[in-house]
Order: sequence, then C-alpha cells, then structure tokens
Amino acid sequence: HVLAFFAASDGIVNENLVERFSQEVQITEARCFYGFQIAMENIHSEMYSLLIDTYIKDSKEREFLFNAIETMPCVKKKADWALRWIGDKEATYGERVVAFAAVEGIFFSGSFASIFWLKKRGLMPGLTFSNELISRDEGLHCDFACLMFKHLVHKPSEQRVKEIIINAVRIEQEFLTEALPVRLIGMNCALMKQYIEFVADRLLLELGFNKVFRVENPFDFMENISLEGKTNFFEKRVGEYQRMGVMSSPTENSFTLDADF
Repeated sequence: HVLAFFAASDGIVNENLVERFSQEVQITEARCFYGFQIAMENIHSEMYSLLIDTYIKDSKEREFLFNAIETMPCVKKKADWALRWIGDKEATYGERVVAFAAVEGIFFSGSFASIFWLKKRGLMPGLTFSNELISRDEGLHCDFACLMFKHLVHKPSEQRVKEIIINAVRIEQEFLTEALPVRLIGMNCALMKQYIEFVADRLLLELGFNKVFRVENPFDFMENISLEGKTNFFEKRVGEYQRMGVMSSPTENSFTLDADF
C-alpha cells in the first residue's frame, strides 16, 4: 500500500510542477530546480513501479496497486487533497507552496517511517536502501518549498498556513491508522500519529511559524536518517549523492532477488 501511494503521489507532485509551479514562477534558478525535481520524481515513480513489479507476482493485485488512486479510497483521499490544490484557481501561490510542502513533508513521512522501521529490523534491504535515497530527495524538495515561501512578499497568514498543515496531518493520521494499519508490521499507531505531529511542527518551524502540537519524536531510528552516512563503516553500497546514470552501467540498475548471501 505504501508503494502504491508513493508510485501515484510522485505523479501528482509532478503534475503540479509541470502545470502550475513551473509556469508561475519566473525566477530562473527556481525553474531550474523544478526541472530537476520533475526528473527526480520520475525516477522515484519508476523505482516504486519496479519494486511493486518485483515484490508482487499476482498480476491482478499489481494492477490494483498501480491504479491505487481509483481503487483505494485512502490513497484517493490523499490524492484528491493534493489534486484539489493543483486545480484551485483561487488559492495563492503561497498557499499552494505550503500545501505541496505538506505533501512532500507530511504525506510521505509516515510511510517513510514505516519503511525505515523495516530497515531497523533488517528486513527488505533493497526496498529500504532505495527508500533512504528517495527520502533524502523528498527532504530536499520540502526544504526548497520552505525556501520559496520565505522569499514571498505576500505570504498567507499564520492561521491559514496552520489550517493547511493541520488538515494534512489529519488525513495522514487517518491513512496510517485505517488504510495501512501500521499495527500490521508491529508499529504502534499512537506513536505513529505522534510522529506525524512532530514532523508537522518541524515543517512549521521551517516555514517560520510556531509549533502547534509540541510533541517529541517518538521514533529514535528516524533521528539519524539525516545524519551524513559513513558507508564503508558498514560495508554496503554507497548511498551518498550521485547524479543520475553517472558511473553505472544499465546492468547494474536491474533489480533482482537472487543475491547470494
């Protein structure tokens, strides 16, 4: 379900960038960044599609997941919220920047946490490694949205920003407790809700406002994600930044499950 949501949501973020943000923003540097972001999101979508392809052998279920926006009400709810902002002709650019920072920052955070929880347990290394890189990208996109917000002359009011963020938090909490009961993989639902509130507070601080929820981070394993990786320390593949397609041959990119241990 997480993969289904991710595969769909990267498409939505792109839709917004192509249709609205790239056309509205006239600052050359920002447009360059949006171009890069579009390319990154395409790679993420492809990665999630490959993962769904690899992990799910039943073609009916695969079809169901690829069409998550139509087939799963919980994913549909999140998608509709994001799509509503793309189509909203009344909303100011500032409000939409906040809304998409919420999509990248809040809507992805719970799902990322559930995948990193698997990493902590040492499960599914292929999924967790690719996710580590993707979460770093999404963090970058979210930071950029906050940066754009800081440069705005006419910002939406603090009350409006908080309204958008709290709205996103509610939808995400519902998604993670009903749609994807994180209990399934042994995570605690209450802590997950708290984690999302913690992430929302962090986003509000980034945007230059006060916290709303004032809660602690309940997941210790989410603390060290943003720390710089020392890969050779654990002797695994390097995860520090590398540009697309540099140093890699097509065969290296193929995803298989027959690694010998």
